[in-house]
Amino acid sequence: MQRLLARLLLIALSAAPFTAHADTTLKVGDQQLQTRGILEASGQLKDVPYKIEWFNFPAAQPLGEALNAGAIDVGGLGDAPLIFAYAAGAKVRAVAATRSQPVDLAIIVPEQSTIKSAADLKGKRIATTRGSIGHYLVIATLERAGIKLSDVSLRFMQPADAKAALASGNVDAWSTWDPYVALAEQRDHDRSIANGVNLSSGLSFQAATEDSIKTRHAEIADFLKRVAAGQRWALSHPDEVAAMQSRVTGLPPEVLKTMYQRAQLHPVAIADHLVAEQQKTADLYHRADVIKTRLEVAPSFDRQFPLDAQ
Repeated sequence: MQRLLARLLLIALSAAPFTAHADTTLKVGDQQLQTRGILEASGQLKDVPYKIEWFNFPAAQPLGEALNAGAIDVGGLGDAPLIFAYAAGAKVRAVAATRSQPVDLAIIVPEQSTIKSAADLKGKRIATTRGSIGHYLVIATLERAGIKLSDVSLRFMQPADAKAALASGNVDAWSTWDPYVALAEQRDHDRSIANGVNLSSGLSFQAATEDSIKTRHAEIADFLKRVAAGQRWALSHPDEVAAMQSRVTGLPPEVLKTMYQRAQLHPVAIADHLVAEQQKTADLYHRADVIKTRLEVAPSFDRQFPLDAQ
C-alpha cells in the first residue's frame, strides 16, 4: 500500500498549497486543474479557513486510485469512474454532484479517417482510458449501434498516450472528454463521430473517502460550498474561467472557453432520480460484462452535504 501511495503521489502534479491560518489541510484531487481554475477565477479561494493541497491528475482513474489509497481526501471524477472505484471496493462516497451537456464527451477520429459514424467502428481499434467516461461512451455507443464489444479492439491508455496513438495511426479512434476533445478538434482538426448526447447522464461528482468525511467534515462541507458557487459563477463568465485556467494549465484559452460554453456545468442535488441514473450506468457495465456482478450504487452516495446547504 505504501508503494502504491508513493507512486500515486509521484504521478500527481502537486501544486503549492493555498495558505490559510488553520493547521488543517484538505488534500484535493483535480483533473487538468479544472476545479482549481474555476475556484481561483471566481474568487472562491479567498479566505479559506484551512489549507488546500492540490494534486492534479490526467484522468479520473488515477485520481480514483489516489482516493482509494487515502492519498487525497476529496476529488472530482465522472459517473463511470466512480462506479469502477466503488465496484473495486474503494471506501469512497459521492458527496456532491454536477451535470453537464454530454457533447463534451466524444469519440474522435483523424480528419481524413474513413470512419463517418458509429456503425463504421466495427473491426476498429479504439483508444480510451479504462474506467473512464470515455470507456462508458464506447460501450454505450456500440450497444446502440448493435456492435458487440468483441467486434472492436479496445486499447486502454492514458490520454497523452491515446492522443499519440491516434496521431500515429496505431488506433483508429479515441473515446475521450474535454478538454481533450476540444483540443483535438481545434488544434488537430480531428472529427467527432459520436458523443454522449442521449447516452451519458452528464453527471460528475466530488467524491471523498469515508475517513475524510468523518475527520474533515467541516472542511469538505465548506469546500463543496465553494465549488458549487464557483460553478454557478462560471456559467456566465466563460472568458474569465478560460483565461485563469489557461494560465495554470498552459492550454489555449479558446479551447477552454469552448469546453465551458458547451458543457454548461452546474451543481445538482443528490436526489433519488440521480441515484437511479447512476444505477443505469452501472447496469450498462454489467450487461457488457465489464463489471461481473450487478452493483447497487445507492450506498456509494453520501447525502450529508445537501445542495441547499451549499
